[in-house]
Amino acid sequence: MTEKKKVGLFAELGGLLKTRVRDYAMFIALAIIFILFQVLTGGIFLSPRNLTNLINQTGYIAVMACAMTEILIICQIDLSVGYCSGFLGAITAILMVKAGLNMWITIPLILIFGIIAGLISGSIISFVGVPAFVTTLAFEFIYRGLLSLVTSETGSIPITIKEFNDISNGFVPDLGQIGGLWILPLLVGLIAVVLVIISEIKTRKNLQKYNFEVSSTAVFVLKLVFISAIIIAVAFVLASYCGISWTIVIVGVVVFIYNFIMSKTKLGRHIYGVGGNAEAAALAGIDVRKITLFVYASMGLMTALGGILFASRLQSASTTAGAGFELDAIASCYIGGTSTSGGIGKVTGSIIGALVIMSLTNGLNLMGVGIAYQYVIKGIIFIIAVAFDVLNRKNK
Repeated sequence: MTEKKKVGLFAELGGLLKTRVRDYAMFIALAIIFILFQVLTGGIFLSPRNLTNLINQTGYIAVMACAMTEILIICQIDLSVGYCSGFLGAITAILMVKAGLNMWITIPLILIFGIIAGLISGSIISFVGVPAFVTTLAFEFIYRGLLSLVTSETGSIPITIKEFNDISNGFVPDLGQIGGLWILPLLVGLIAVVLVIISEIKTRKNLQKYNFEVSSTAVFVLKLVFISAIIIAVAFVLASYCGISWTIVIVGVVVFIYNFIMSKTKLGRHIYGVGGNAEAAALAGIDVRKITLFVYASMGLMTALGGILFASRLQSASTTAGAGFELDAIASCYIGGTSTSGGIGKVTGSIIGALVIMSLTNGLNLMGVGIAYQYVIKGIIFIIAVAFDVLNRKNK
């Protein structure tokens, strides 16, 4: 049988929610947060201006969460990414503002620096055998010191280069407006809906071809309608303000690449294999050390990109840049469904987790809640997410 037995629609939905609670919990949490803050902020939270601002704020955490997902899947960790991103953002500012280096030369250089930083950490972990926690904690201290050193003269380095600042604050040139709405977001949203529908239908047919159980036609259609409605809603929100920001484009490209690697390539299967059981993976011929080296190089690349996005967002580099980024990135992954025991996790889930984390920050800021209370609330959410994962695994 390729389709589930005929049961009531609500009964089937309830069963799916129960059996795949890990997959749906993050979406439920995000919906609750959106509704709650919409009420508490008097309708400001879901305004087009604030939602666009929220997406741009999430950018630097989102790209780091993509790479952090791989790190956590192989049962490792990287605590250095926060101050490393702040340091590389400061180097970006120094090269462009003080050294006068062209932006299009500076950015690739910084990305290469990030890869090198990741390779150094990965080499110490893979070939020397120093635990990841110790190695990356040591580098956190190192990058924090280096950041203070390069910014000690002025405390901050203002960036006045418009093209660079537009990376996190600017918008893609649009095709015009119709009825006060920008055309490009609507067009992209329509294309996205068509591609999602085609992809879901193709996936369903492949599952049926090999006699895997799939949801009923009613539930499948309901799922397509729900996803399409979300995409269209986001498209209208973006079209109502200033269109598609460059941050959305950058994050979209990063998510696509990482999701493709993890779900469609041999490298992705090897990463999951190492996370599931490193010894078994080694016996199967997978070079565990090379996989570890790759994921840390990948983390270094995304750390550099995160530093660039954050420096562009603030239009400056400062001594506090990067503080706590590693915690937000790690929390995003766990909230997004990455397992604490490794071997399980999705890049798309981590992006939703990043939205949850940044939505909390954005909503609490709109309510005027102090930063001290924000940290407490984030900590509680983090504990709940990890406890949920542990309990969910025990019940299986």
